[in-house]
Amino acid sequence: MKIGLYFGTFNPMHVGHLIIANHMAEHTDLDQIWMVVTPHNPLKKKDTLLDDYHRLQMVHLATDNFPKLKPSDIEFKLSQPNYTVNTLIHLEEKYPDYEFSLIMGEDNLKTLNKWKNYEVILQNYDIYVYPRISSEVENLELKNHPKIHLIDAPIVEISSTFIRNNIKKGKNIQPLLPEKVWEYIDHNNFYKK
Repeated sequence: MKIGLYFGTFNPMHVGHLIIANHMAEHTDLDQIWMVVTPHNPLKKKDTLLDDYHRLQMVHLATDNFPKLKPSDIEFKLSQPNYTVNTLIHLEEKYPDYEFSLIMGEDNLKTLNKWKNYEVILQNYDIYVYPRISSEVENLELKNHPKIHLIDAPIVEISSTFIRNNIKKGKNIQPLLPEKVWEYIDHNNFYKK
């Protein structure tokens, strides 16, 4: 089975995440997409994150009706901060019959060379890249790498930061979230302070 790993803090999970994950499940050779909830992205400040359990619960709520999308808490059990290369090694050991690939936005591809042991990742794993709007200079060397697969997916410019900031301002962002996720956030009064 070919598994696409879509890493994120999902703080919160929104419709943009679902659109990309579902597109990858339906329009590539990936059999399943695992939504890997990251406890701590080394490139992000931890103080803005909701508790791991709440973010995982939102991914469960959002993916409930999508059989090819699976929430994953695999990184909760690994030492922090999490590095993708370590997670991949752990998954290979735990699931030797699965073939793992990465899913990332074009913006992440531009900084891949800053990731821990990125050469190992590029050598051993396919990377499915979805487009993002950006004015930065593209990393053409990586774009043409044989392990990089540029996917013609919808460009979705919704960010969790935008959602959190607008909840704090009292704005209605309900259309940007799966219904059950919105209800969970509203019920728990998340992101209001």
